Amino acid sequence: MDHNISVRVDAGKWLGTLAHTWNYVGYDECNYTHSPGGMALIEKFGKLEKPYYMRAHHMLCTGIMHGFYKWGSTNVYTEDEQGNPVYYYDCIDRMMDIWLQANCKPFFEIGFMPKDLADTRAAEDPARGYSMDSYRRTGWAMPPKDYDRWYELIVNLTQHLLDRYGAEELKTWYFELWNEPDIFYWRGTPEEYHKLYDYTEAAIHAVLPEARFGGPATTGNETLGEAGALFLENFLKHTKSGTNYYSGKTGTRVDFTSFHTKGGLYDMNLLAKKQIPSVKVLVNNAKTQSTVIREAGYGDLECVMSETDPDAWAAGGRFDNFNLNFRNTEYYASFVASGYKHLYDLAERIGMDLRPLAWAFMFEGERCFEGTRTFSTQGIDKPVMNLFKLYSKLGTQRVALESSRAMEPLEYQDNNGTAEGPEIDGWATVGKDDSVQILLFAHHDDWDVRENFDVTLSLAGLPKGAVTVKHYRIDEEHSNACTEWKRQGMPDWPNEGQYAAIKARDGIELLSAPETIETDGEASLSFSMPSHAVSLILIEKA
Repeated sequence: MDHNISVRVDAGKWLGTLAHTWNYVGYDECNYTHSPGGMALIEKFGKLEKPYYMRAHHMLCTGIMHGFYKWGSTNVYTEDEQGNPVYYYDCIDRMMDIWLQANCKPFFEIGFMPKDLADTRAAEDPARGYSMDSYRRTGWAMPPKDYDRWYELIVNLTQHLLDRYGAEELKTWYFELWNEPDIFYWRGTPEEYHKLYDYTEAAIHAVLPEARFGGPATTGNETLGEAGALFLENFLKHTKSGTNYYSGKTGTRVDFTSFHTKGGLYDMNLLAKKQIPSVKVLVNNAKTQSTVIREAGYGDLECVMSETDPDAWAAGGRFDNFNLNFRNTEYYASFVASGYKHLYDLAERIGMDLRPLAWAFMFEGERCFEGTRTFSTQGIDKPVMNLFKLYSKLGTQRVALESSRAMEPLEYQDNNGTAEGPEIDGWATVGKDDSVQILLFAHHDDWDVRENFDVTLSLAGLPKGAVTVKHYRIDEEHSNACTEWKRQGMPDWPNEGQYAAIKARDGIELLSAPETIETDGEASLSFSMPSHAVSLILIEKA
């Protein structure tokens, strides 16, 4: 393996726009939106760049309106003793206000089924309806007992949001129906989901014709014909040429499509063997679902991959399966950087607008560096959060970047690039006043691969004269509070001094002091880069 790597950037060779498609975040527990830790993290995203879209589960569920692992509720719909609908929007208003006041936008996931509206065929006693225990087990995932009442709920909800926030604001939101209806999140039939979609689409657009509504947020598969891909295919056949359950006409409006893609699967296993996620699987899942969408005639629509992650278990942590410790480290950042870059490349090749949403947030009350799929832990930003801080510093005018270790994961001999070794690749952009931004990542799916590369970065098309160079780095020793947590003895509940020391390392850090160099339009920089790292190099006129 050659450890001398050549990267060339030509700031004068424009390649079009670099769309900042990474500004989407989501989480299971909608009520974490108004928890102290949740509000603090939302504010951090709101300060990064253009508004981040926030997606959350359980937005229509019934309960105590308090978030905990894999559950949330708003009590948006209940029925009185006479069976009349009672609408309640205080909790939803609170969430929308928090997102909007933080300069974020709602990606409003319409789900799941309110207790009093759920079809009772899955209840212990269908005649009496659901107890709260049975509702939390099955009722929330059921179709409505009355589709007309569901329609009225969505009309009422949309009208309330329209009255409160206005049409111009609502037109910038997304409305997505349900989550992963091809698995346990939906206990009805595919046809019942189609019916729910038709009624929901009719209700939303009856109130606001310009609203952006879509779905179906199915799981990802690597092979055509598997469950998620098949559900997606049949859904799009229905919306294209099927009979609309609400109107009786042909077809149903779809404003954007959505599906999910993950790079691995983990479960609760205290004796787990080493298992690594795969960028190749992540990208191949997206390729398969995109093929379904294009063949169905929807390839020209925006497509939000409304969960795009290294793995599929957000609430699991290192105490459940030791492999999940990778979410605490620089590995999570390098995996996302690689995955997002290759998904962007895929989108360009197939001519689709693919937008990844990171299904990660925070958990209240967890132990420090629990290993859950989060951006922060006990208010401490993880290395992956620092990746998104670096993203926010990129420009939008893309320029040429070539790397001698650029790779295509879909061409790996196995799922993890074992034979190929680490990749080094990235993006380069130009911004105001001829500034240049270069984001490079080094990644290998195996966290135990520890190579070190000598990178020569050749630059052309720079402004002539004196320029200042700043080099930010995420790796084991930089922008990495987890490493400091380990130095502090890996405390579950850091004391005041430990917390201060760990927190001091949770921001983006420079690899070396800024330097000023003279350039005639060209320059060369040299630095080392380990197997799991992200660099952002900023060049500005001095």
